[in-house]
Amino acid sequence: MPQISIVAPLYNEQESFPHLIKRLNAVMDSSTLTIEVVLVDDGSKDLTAQLMRDNALADERYHCVFLSRNHGHQLALTAGLAHARGSEAVMVIDGDLQDPPELLTEFYDYLSKGYDVIYAVRKKRKEGFLKKSAYFLFYRILKSISYIDIPLDSGDFSMISRRVVDIMNKMPEESRYLRGMRTWIGFKQIGVEYERAERQAGESKYSLKLLFRLAYNGIFNFSEFPIKFVSRLGAFGVLVSLLYFFAVIIKKYFFQEVIEGFTSLLFMIIFFSGIQLFALGVIGEYVLRVFFQSKNRPLYIVKETIVDKKYQ
Repeated sequence: MPQISIVAPLYNEQESFPHLIKRLNAVMDSSTLTIEVVLVDDGSKDLTAQLMRDNALADERYHCVFLSRNHGHQLALTAGLAHARGSEAVMVIDGDLQDPPELLTEFYDYLSKGYDVIYAVRKKRKEGFLKKSAYFLFYRILKSISYIDIPLDSGDFSMISRRVVDIMNKMPEESRYLRGMRTWIGFKQIGVEYERAERQAGESKYSLKLLFRLAYNGIFNFSEFPIKFVSRLGAFGVLVSLLYFFAVIIKKYFFQEVIEGFTSLLFMIIFFSGIQLFALGVIGEYVLRVFFQSKNRPLYIVKETIVDKKYQ
């Protein structure tokens, strides 16, 4: 039984795959720990799956999980955590090598000191200015509105103790935000700063749409702010309408001014229609999550696995 599992989700990473294997091999060869690597193919359309097969059949330290289609990064990680056998901990990394696997030793030192979650904190990023600014702003907004203390500038890159992994595997959320779930569980946690590298090869698979989806999951799954904000916005709308009503009454009975109806009516219709549509959108986000959760479908479908050089 391995002491540590390294879980890496892959999607169309044929270019970076040889570099990933080379560095993972170096980490395992230099460590006194018993380590396995669980590679998860998230429905790749290039040669990633074949490269995974060839490597797993040649090296018993590598195990593969092949999903039936592209389920997304968070669900691919979920599948990896479910198949990881590490008795002490699981280390989560990205397959593009922006997360250096060499930090395993430092993470394990903290695990030996009694920490259950050792998460990496991005000290520097290599993305463009707009993307870095968006990440910076999002993490701070989420921290300010969340009901749990989600660490700033921390992603999925981490080492998680066996007991925390077991708890995460029992959590049934369909719209998953793993770094939030990891924080919500609690226990003793610590951050380790590192400089996030550029992708080893290829392009990022996280489109703007997927980034927004991940951000929505973080906000709507771990914050009460959106629904409370709608309530406060509704109260503000009522206050504005009352103030406008009193202003009309005062002008009519005290100053004998004739109020033009069309402009004021148009303003009130637009104002309240906007509030109602915004409120419906926010409520819809919660209803959508309840709808998908109520279907009780499996979070992902595994097509096949390779464990100890055997297909299953």
